[in-house]
Amino acid sequence: MDHSHHTAQHHHPQEPLPDVNSGIQTQTHDKHAGHHTHDFLKRFWVCLLLTIPVLLLSHMVQQWLGFEFEFKGENYLLLAFGSIIYFYGGIPFLKGMVSEIQHNAIGMMTLVALAITVSFIYSVAIVFGLHGMDFFWELATLIDIMLLGHWLEMRSTMAASKALESLVALLPSVVHAEKNGNIVDININDLKDGDVALVKPGEKIPADGLVIEGSSFVNESMLTGESIPVKKIKENKVIAGSINGDGSLKVKITGSGAKSYLSKVIALVQSAQSAKSKTQNLADRVAKWLTFISIIVGIITFMVWYMQNDLSFALERMVTVMVTSCPHALGVAIPLVVAISTTMSATHGLLIRNRTAFEDSRKLTTIIFDKTGTLTKGSHEVQQVISVNEKYSTNDILQHAAALQQYSEHYISKGILRELDENNLQLWKSQNFKYEPGVGVSGEVNGKNVFAGGPNYFTRQNKPLPIIPVNINQQAETLTFVLIDDEVAGIITLADSIRETSADAIAELKKMNIKSFLLTGDNESIASAVSEKLGMDGFMANVLPHQKQERVKELQNKGEIVAMTGDGVNDTPALAQADVGIAVGSGTDVAAETADIILVNSDPKDVVNMIAFGRATYNKMLQNLGWAVGYNVVAIPLAAGVLFPHFMLSPAMGAVLMSLSTVIVAINARMLKVKIK
Repeated sequence: MDHSHHTAQHHHPQEPLPDVNSGIQTQTHDKHAGHHTHDFLKRFWVCLLLTIPVLLLSHMVQQWLGFEFEFKGENYLLLAFGSIIYFYGGIPFLKGMVSEIQHNAIGMMTLVALAITVSFIYSVAIVFGLHGMDFFWELATLIDIMLLGHWLEMRSTMAASKALESLVALLPSVVHAEKNGNIVDININDLKDGDVALVKPGEKIPADGLVIEGSSFVNESMLTGESIPVKKIKENKVIAGSINGDGSLKVKITGSGAKSYLSKVIALVQSAQSAKSKTQNLADRVAKWLTFISIIVGIITFMVWYMQNDLSFALERMVTVMVTSCPHALGVAIPLVVAISTTMSATHGLLIRNRTAFEDSRKLTTIIFDKTGTLTKGSHEVQQVISVNEKYSTNDILQHAAALQQYSEHYISKGILRELDENNLQLWKSQNFKYEPGVGVSGEVNGKNVFAGGPNYFTRQNKPLPIIPVNINQQAETLTFVLIDDEVAGIITLADSIRETSADAIAELKKMNIKSFLLTGDNESIASAVSEKLGMDGFMANVLPHQKQERVKELQNKGEIVAMTGDGVNDTPALAQADVGIAVGSGTDVAAETADIILVNSDPKDVVNMIAFGRATYNKMLQNLGWAVGYNVVAIPLAAGVLFPHFMLSPAMGAVLMSLSTVIVAINARMLKVKIK
């Protein structure tokens, strides 16, 4: 059922292809605002070089290394080097602090900025006469390690957005377009709707379009997850980014640039990556609390040690607390898992529009499947055309029905029109077409009032159901009654075949302790036959479109957490009502607006994969949260000096541990694995 009018209109069609390089670092308000990965690396190298003279000039380092040299004005030289390191290396953190305060999102940048500023101001005061030991070498090594840590973190974050770039890379840069009868090579950005492109064997298809000449097999696996190449002949749709086989195709472009399926996939993945979910909000809250705890513990540590020791020692402990306890790992913990899981899902044909619903998929207890097009192939074929009125031949019945059905997008209509075509019968015109969801279609054909529809028509009219001929298998066939001038003229039967993967999908859900129900507008006997064959927990038959939402509500009222899968058109209210709305839409129908998750290849197995993805993602998030919080529980007391004099954590060592903890979380996120069924 074509619901391309349903496609993601909220991505403005005139937008250029999304800029994926802007990446996933923009999760909260951007904590690395205005800084690129290489910027942190460049600052690190410059500061590292300047750190060497700072170390050699520091008396404490000289004592450790067992040498000594002094000259007049050395402390001013030290101040000069220290100042350059503080301002040049520290500016990303200082800017970050300003940004965090402006956005009322005080966090790790604020902590780092406070720690380095306290160290710097104290050291400057020492140079100008305050009694004590300066902090220049600690400040320099601290800034070096923080810059390196940020660079490592941003690099691993970038790796997640690289997968998105690989989606963009699916498009060729040069297109062979037909202009005035000649084939010319043009840039893909100059390709417009209506242009004709020649796609040679082995080339990528540049934009969505219709084949107008040639035949070939096209590999769409990287877009739809469909592993077998799909045969494409005249009038077939092709998708941007898929790879042509060994035939040549001429394609009329219908979706270029941001209108293409691929661009919509990228835009969807990007919006899902930047969307907040409950777990992310929790991580943000924890990070905020940790920041406040670090500042409070830092101040208490300073006060306690200052009473027992000198100013220099007390300040060193305070700075160590602030640096070590940076909730940096928390800042990376969730966004990185989100970025990786959404991109992985997209490459397996699962497009996530709503992060929270995706995470809730692990709690599902019941899944309702809309029968047609999900559990079954959705392409009903005519089985029999039976005349029950001698005035009309079987051809008359088929032609009267087809005349009405040509205006309907329903799967039954498509089946009847295919049958008309195969019998080489003429398609008549009809007037006053009317479609009643769940009932049927009516109109005027050759001056007669004609109706074609299911048994619900008779229930509505309070008329008895016509006698059904014995040779109709009501358990497998859908009946369409054809009435001409209020007389039953004939019956057309259609049957739909069950998808090969449906039974496996239901069995897998059973293993996960998830109940499955069949929802259909078909009669009881068809519904029970399909649901028994697949081993489902139950069925709901004769359900009209407006009742679907009610059925979902009924289950929710019993305490079930419900997912609804449907093909998005008449299922919209039910998809919106369900805890997780899953739209099944093949090919270019990217986004049923109300769905939380879209299964590109309409395969019920993907529902199982989606739940597996949801569970694996949630577990990874919990692991990362546990690590990030657990690290701080241990690190803060150590930094405050609870084991003094037996163990002392230096500010530089604290910074190393903090950076390490961030990198561990990043690596753990990258290890997200899901067994695809």
